[in-house]
Amino acid sequence: MSEIKSYKDLLIWQKGMELTQKTYELTKTFPNEEIYGLTSQIRRSSVSIPSNIAEGYGRNSNKNFVHFLNISKGSLFELETQLLIAKNLGYIQTIIEDVFLLIEEVGKMINSFIRKINI
Repeated sequence: MSEIKSYKDLLIWQKGMELTQKTYELTKTFPNEEIYGLTSQIRRSSVSIPSNIAEGYGRNSNKNFVHFLNISKGSLFELETQLLIAKNLGYIQTIIEDVFLLIEEVGKMINSFIRKINI
């Protein structure tokens, strides 16, 4: 197994980055009038997920890391809700099941990571 030398080595951070990229691609098709509304909210929520994982990793205590993982989890729930709103508004025309599966996977990984740290 490879040694973790940086937050970039964490699979949970890598999955968060993948989710962010997919969200940005998805929001490219949103109406221009949403650029400062839902598009911005979705993008900020997605960016917050790997950002908080990285920030928590950079803190020098497990307690702080768990705190930032919980913030990351909150951003994940925000993102899911915002994507459901976009779908209900008809902004998402294509099937985005892969994005929702990735959201579920990242959520499970965050929960598992929190449990592992708290042991």
